[in-house]
Parts: sequence; C-alpha cells; structure tokens
Amino acid sequence: MDWKLENIILGVTDVDRAKEFYADRVGFHLDVDHQPNDHFRVVQLTPVGSACSITFGVGLGGAAPGATKGIHLVVDDIEAAHAELESRGVENTGIQNFAQGAPTPGVDPQRRDFMSYVYFDDPDGNSWVVQEAHHASGTT
Repeated sequence: MDWKLENIILGVTDVDRAKEFYADRVGFHLDVDHQPNDHFRVVQLTPVGSACSITFGVGLGGAAPGATKGIHLVVDDIEAAHAELESRGVENTGIQNFAQGAPTPGVDPQRRDFMSYVYFDDPDGNSWVVQEAHHASGTT
C-alpha cells in the first residue's frame, strides 16, 4: 500500500498576500481558489513537478500562521533553483552546504545529495528548505 503525502495545510494571516507570494513570487501552480461564502475559502497551489500541494484559506482550521516549519522542496540543481528564487524577488539565505558540519556559504564541493540548501520564509514565517538531490543524474 502506498501512503502518499499530497497536501499540507498552512496557516496564513492574509489569503490574497499568501496566494500572490506562492503563485507569483515562488512560482507554484494555482490549482484552486474557491470561496462559496464569506466564511470559507480554499486556495490550493502545487510546486512545479510536485505531487504534494499546499492549501490555505478561511475556515480550514490547521496550524497558526507561521507555525509550519521546514517544508522541503527537492531540486536537482540548487544553483538554478536559487537563481529562480532570486529572479522572483524571494528573500532567501543563499546557497549553503554542510561540508564542514555547519552551515557554510556555497554549494557542497562534491555536489553530494542532500548537502546543499537554500532557506526561505513566506510572509507569515512558514519556513521552506530547498535541498539538492540527484544533481549528477538530473532526476529528483
């Protein structure tokens, strides 16, 4: 039996601001923006190439705004991912690696899987980690 993680609920303070950040700045695909009344709204977006989406809105319950930490996005080219975040104006840490056992600026010198990262937060403080894997093969 497969157990697939396909949706994460994020707490946000301003649905429109969060939608703009994830769709226009980070580049996630907008799947759903449904508001049948003033007490319920659901916005779902999916990172390009991902099987897991994020959802936020009004009347959904879930975590407090900014409480979700360390969601990982896996890419096969951390430099390209970083350049895209930069070009979209997403504040981030820059590329870091753990070759010396602590965060160090730059790509892992050996381009080992899961050793190069970029960190960023959404406007509410929900935190994200972009992590490189399978750089040599080009598949994540």
